[in-house]
Amino acid sequence: MKTFVKLTGVTDPGSLSLAPDGGAIGFLVGVPGSSRNLEPSQAAELVTAAPPGAEVWAVTRSPTAALIHRLFDEVGVDRVQVYGTIPPDLEFLEIHHLVPSLEIPRAGSTGPEPKIPPAEDYSRLHLDAAGDPIADGSASRPDWEMAARVVDSQPGRKLTLAGGLTPESVAEAIAAVRPWGVDVGAGVESTPGHLDPAKVAAFLAAIEGTESGSG
Repeated sequence: MKTFVKLTGVTDPGSLSLAPDGGAIGFLVGVPGSSRNLEPSQAAELVTAAPPGAEVWAVTRSPTAALIHRLFDEVGVDRVQVYGTIPPDLEFLEIHHLVPSLEIPRAGSTGPEPKIPPAEDYSRLHLDAAGDPIADGSASRPDWEMAARVVDSQPGRKLTLAGGLTPESVAEAIAAVRPWGVDVGAGVESTPGHLDPAKVAAFLAAIEGTESGSG
């Protein structure tokens, strides 16, 4: 599959095997109040059980530099996706393995286009709906027209789209925004933190349909 796929908010070890080869699995750490939030020690246990063909990401909100260090050094994640502010005093390699999440106004609302951080620091970017999407599993859809403009303004850069994606909507989202990758949480869960195998399979099949021209 050409499109990068990340499954985010997993808390259940039994869901790890559903991560697509070449994609990623994401754990929420440092997001108090979310039912999907894990302590670093819990995330570390899941990292060791993740399939070898998938990257492992921590997803967090306005973390401290100490938490970033811990996520890379102790938990063992490949990348850290950050909602909110990125702390100073990070190491060179840490910066280059961070993925800033940019706020796009929610569909049907208005708001400014996000400020794009420099490509020399962050080769990957994440696009999600404004507000606090991490709390609800990115169930709210962003303005796809604005998201598409952001993608078009960053040729060659790896941008991943999140927000309101489901097996029924992902093909339309890919056609509208043309992202490098997609990120899904609530849209393929049975309960918060637990992936539904049938929904994940349908989500991946819908993406494959767009790539084969049958979607």
